[in-house]
Amino acid sequence: MNNDEAKKIINNEELENYCFFCNETSNEGEVVIEKDGHEWKVYTNNERATKTGEKTYKEESEALHDFIERLRGDKAMRKYLKKVL
Repeated sequence: MNNDEAKKIINNEELENYCFFCNETSNEGEVVIEKDGHEWKVYTNNERATKTGEKTYKEESEALHDFIERLRGDKAMRKYLKKVL
């Protein structure tokens, strides 16, 4: 997967609540992907906007795959919570 493919998936599946290679993020529940030197990091900000579940990848495509899967999970969880609450 590359950046363009990831953006297309985000758009087509109407995924939200993410930071796609942005400089700073501190939004609660946000899924983040960022480049750090020669590595890519993917994590989620918890309710206190603290990094949780951080994973580091040497290949951008692997990081993008994880990022998209987390966004899909976030979307599914939000949909579920709307039903039960």
